[in-house]
Amino acid sequence: MTGKSLIRVDLVVMSPTPSITRLVLYVKDIPRVAAFYQKHFGFYQLPLEAQGWTELVSSANGLTLSFLQLSKGQKAGQSCVKFVFDVEDVAASKDHYGENGLAFGPTHEAEGYQFSNARDPAGNLIQISNRRFKLGY
Repeated sequence: MTGKSLIRVDLVVMSPTPSITRLVLYVKDIPRVAAFYQKHFGFYQLPLEAQGWTELVSSANGLTLSFLQLSKGQKAGQSCVKFVFDVEDVAASKDHYGENGLAFGPTHEAEGYQFSNARDPAGNLIQISNRRFKLGY
């Protein structure tokens, strides 16, 4: 040996790093708010529409806006935004984040995909979801 030490580093990284691709807005009047984003910012509606849920996609291939019906217990402007991180495997992601001190709640199933919610330190809602991968867009 020449006096140099070799150091082995093992790094486990979830791949790919999740990106924020969708913003969920809880609103009273979904058609009115959706029309506003379509008219003023060039969003177009995805053909996937469920009761109380509408999604718009940016014509510039940016963020997807999802509109959900505001529940009776919510007030407009009160915790009405949720950051959604796309992951391929919700269970594996929950384990990964849990190991790093971020606990997500129960896993929910809806229309062929899974999701789980948590809150950031400021109390904002965040979600991991495999919806994008399961629905193919």
